[in-house]
Amino acid sequence: MARRIDYYDDPQAPKPNSLVPSVNVVVTNDAGDILMIRRSDNDNWAVPGGAIDLGESLPAAAVRETLEETGITCEITGIVGTYTDPKHVIFYTSNGEARQEFSIVLTARAVSGEPTPSSESTEVRWVPRDQVEALPMDRSMRLRIGHYLTGMVAPYIG
Repeated sequence: MARRIDYYDDPQAPKPNSLVPSVNVVVTNDAGDILMIRRSDNDNWAVPGGAIDLGESLPAAAVRETLEETGITCEITGIVGTYTDPKHVIFYTSNGEARQEFSIVLTARAVSGEPTPSSESTEVRWVPRDQVEALPMDRSMRLRIGHYLTGMVAPYIG
């Protein structure tokens, strides 16, 4: 199975060979729970997201990726921040791609659907806010979710 390996400030990390604009989405339900997925490529927990396709807007990509990975249709409500740290390298074993981090994190509210795993997610569930940070996840995802949970007034730019 193809794997995703995240490196941070690691001299053993492969040299990046791509930069792909992507989006992550912090989706909440009426109870304030956060929609989380267990990624099939590294077994870590994350909020849904993925690459922005050519001809697609940022909000359209966010809604599409959320639906594809979770079965939930959402409506975009805001922005958490931008995450472009060149120290974060994501290596994909399937094709040798070593991607420099480039993600814009949006907020959204769920409008319909039921949490449903996909080929990209082995588990999908609503997680109470106070339990999210206890889940195993990559450092970069933890940073993004932490910024959301602290309720920063202005978007994070980094």
